[in-house]
Amino acid sequence: MIHRALQDLLQKALFKGKAILLYGPRQAGKSTLLETLVAVQGIPTLYLNGDDAEVRENLTNTSATKLRAILGNYKIVFIEEAQRIQNIGLTLKLITDQFKQVQVIASGSSAFELSGKVNEPLTGRKYEFMLYPLSFSEMVQHHGLIKEKSLIAHRLVFGYYPEIVMKQEEEKKLLKLLANSYLYKDLLILDQINKPVLLEKILKALALQLGSEVSYNELAQTVGADKETVEKYIDLLEKAYVVFRLPALNRNVRNEIKKGKKIYFYDCGIRNAILGNFSPANTRTDIGALWENYVIAERMKLLSYNDIDARLYFWRTTQQQEIDLVEDNEGQLKAFEIKWGKNAKVRFSQTFLENYKGVETFIVSPESIDEYLIM
Repeated sequence: MIHRALQDLLQKALFKGKAILLYGPRQAGKSTLLETLVAVQGIPTLYLNGDDAEVRENLTNTSATKLRAILGNYKIVFIEEAQRIQNIGLTLKLITDQFKQVQVIASGSSAFELSGKVNEPLTGRKYEFMLYPLSFSEMVQHHGLIKEKSLIAHRLVFGYYPEIVMKQEEEKKLLKLLANSYLYKDLLILDQINKPVLLEKILKALALQLGSEVSYNELAQTVGADKETVEKYIDLLEKAYVVFRLPALNRNVRNEIKKGKKIYFYDCGIRNAILGNFSPANTRTDIGALWENYVIAERMKLLSYNDIDARLYFWRTTQQQEIDLVEDNEGQLKAFEIKWGKNAKVRFSQTFLENYKGVETFIVSPESIDEYLIM
């Protein structure tokens, strides 16, 4: 069993009079994590799944009397795929307020649905956590630093989804299945996406532009849609934890790009499955972009699991001076150049260094990766 970084944080949050909300993509391991958590506690737990029509009916617009009958003597109630349940925020509020002895935990794979339904009813009554696919640091803890560093090239191709990591003999088939159905299930169920073919085109275009600045206008022309539709679909993909946006850092430096953005995938394996490209790392022409995606996503996981509220950016000028990743932690800046090649020459932009005084600079390579992805 791979120990998840969130388990200890979740354990500390139990029975504090708050609902616990666990977000993350489908198949990232939310159910396994919570089942492990309650098994350690040894406390009777009621499992409910929002994909079940009967569960949805009983938890929609419910009452304290009905909830008392549903909860019985259980001390923990775990509601999986809670975003499928109408007015789930009010139900969670009712359990939290009326059943003080019960710890309610809700998990969901669609931030735009679950967040929208619970934020107002649960103001001041919730702890929120984000579970990503497995991380470099979790795998180091599982089987050691030397082993995990030796697998980095493999991770760039197949990623970190738990089932993919545990079933390497089936990884291609499972990744294709994951990329073709599970990740977008919520979007299709909610009719937010009325043109699945367009969604596929946008995903392929984003996968091909990995590491490059993205223009909604150019993307719209490429996929044959209008800019507003493309922007809406990308927003939904971000809220479903398929991709994330990295904005451009700008502090009024001359010639600095003000509104630029790059779009990365939460998992490299999903990106490669979308393109149908599982070629080994040492034969790929896109290895630099994959390495950049990997490092930025892994750094995001590390900051999240260590409760560090740093904001991430890239930096570029109109003269094409660029920094791959800039991390802003309450005004303290760190600049990262991310290079796959062992002998790659790296020179930080003087324009950047002169305008951002006191910034720390780092070069991230496969050899030095543990310095930046383990705390």
